[in-house]
Amino acid sequence: MLALSHPAETASAAHPALHANGAAPWQAGAGQAPANDPAARTDRAHYESLWNHPEDAQALAASRAWLDARLVDASRVECALPDSIDGLAAWMESSTASVGARYQEYLAERKAGAPRRFFQNRSHALAFLRGVAPTKMVDGAWLYGVLRHWQNPRYADLVRTYIEELGDGRADRNHVLLFRQLLATHGLEHWQDLPDDHYTQGAIQLALAAHTDALLPEVIGFNLGYEQLPLHLPITAYELNELGIDPYYFTLHVTVDNADTGHALRAVQAVQAAMPRVGDPDAFWQRVRNGFRLNELGASTNSVIGGFDIQDEVERIFQRKSVAGHGAHSDYCRVAGRSVNDWLSEPSQIPGFLQALEQSGWIVRNAPPQESRFWRLLDGDHAEMFGVFSTYELQVIQDWLRGDASADGAALVPPSAAPVAPEGTTPLRRPRSFRAQQRLDSARNASAAAAPSPESMLDVDVDALQVQMAQAPDSQTLARLLVAEMAPSRHWMPAGLLATQRFVALAHV
Repeated sequence: MLALSHPAETASAAHPALHANGAAPWQAGAGQAPANDPAARTDRAHYESLWNHPEDAQALAASRAWLDARLVDASRVECALPDSIDGLAAWMESSTASVGARYQEYLAERKAGAPRRFFQNRSHALAFLRGVAPTKMVDGAWLYGVLRHWQNPRYADLVRTYIEELGDGRADRNHVLLFRQLLATHGLEHWQDLPDDHYTQGAIQLALAAHTDALLPEVIGFNLGYEQLPLHLPITAYELNELGIDPYYFTLHVTVDNADTGHALRAVQAVQAAMPRVGDPDAFWQRVRNGFRLNELGASTNSVIGGFDIQDEVERIFQRKSVAGHGAHSDYCRVAGRSVNDWLSEPSQIPGFLQALEQSGWIVRNAPPQESRFWRLLDGDHAEMFGVFSTYELQVIQDWLRGDASADGAALVPPSAAPVAPEGTTPLRRPRSFRAQQRLDSARNASAAAAPSPESMLDVDVDALQVQMAQAPDSQTLARLLVAEMAPSRHWMPAGLLATQRFVALAHV
């Protein structure tokens, strides 16, 4: 039975359904052991401990204390929900209509010639994907704790929503796997150095998953807020497509979060179904409202987009490279009288180093990249620094060099691949939209092999899971086994995909 204790009450028992066997979002076995003082730990530390040590008693206690503090923070935030649940359906309809009208206004502005509202250039869009990675890597996690109660019809909408976040066990629909693939496509796998507030939302989701039995109203409220269609979602999808970046992850959320048959409606139905018939419905509703407010904490889509500065991003990239590169250069090349190794010996010197490169003519700003001697070191027939920078980092450097001209959204074109252009012009061209490129590649896509089933993959966990499923003595044991593999850290791996498919067949959800 779910305990509806107040957030300030003693933490509940360890959540038995979460397991620590999954690799961290960025690498296997990463993370750090839980600290004794939760107040002294960063949001990232809570995020990592709940990913890597979700059954650890210290991790659970620390995360509960941390989440209680976030609920206090949330209580100070203005709540958009009505004071009474009686107005919830009308609120959702009004919000949906408002977003639709504002999106149509956006489209009309773009058609009339307005520039992109969100992304200055391609680098900006890619930096956004990187910036929201900690949240997207745990997409849907806040509902995991409800999965153990799949036989209670009051939580059917919540369970179904979680299953759909997992793509019903299909690799081409699993939200986390889709986002991981999107990052990999653009060289964005390295996002560990993001500011701490970028981890806040992901840590909240994992903490709600770990403490669902004690915080059910807050979970339901968070779900209610997260599953409503925000204006930034369709605009993001539109502008990513325009820049030649696959928008499917975002368009998928636009469709599944619809207020007619999708997650937005289910979120409202979940509140109505869970309201106590014997207890205090008003107290329950107030806790739902506070869980809703949790969506406002930490970095948001809009703040990540608004916080991008290409100069800062270039400096961050060079500072990251300086750690490994400060001893890798010979001393014959000097910039402003100092060796490159000397410049790179302290990350704090990078802004001065970039300025010195520009003053000495190695870098030419507001010009085609090929005019910069430094750029020609990065790619070409005799590029001494080929492979040092990822495709994302090269895109940022290219757009930084081009300056205002990068507003055309041109994708990375290394010097060796760039077509010859008349003197004084740039060979870079505005990219085709992603969907237009898909149409050109239709023949290739038509012949592409379908994604393999989990059973056909070479995977030791799949083999072990199949043996364990065959040996399960009853449906309850089988369900517990499957739920364990559907944890946030595991559901996107082959065994997790297989477990999700079997769970759907078992539970008929």
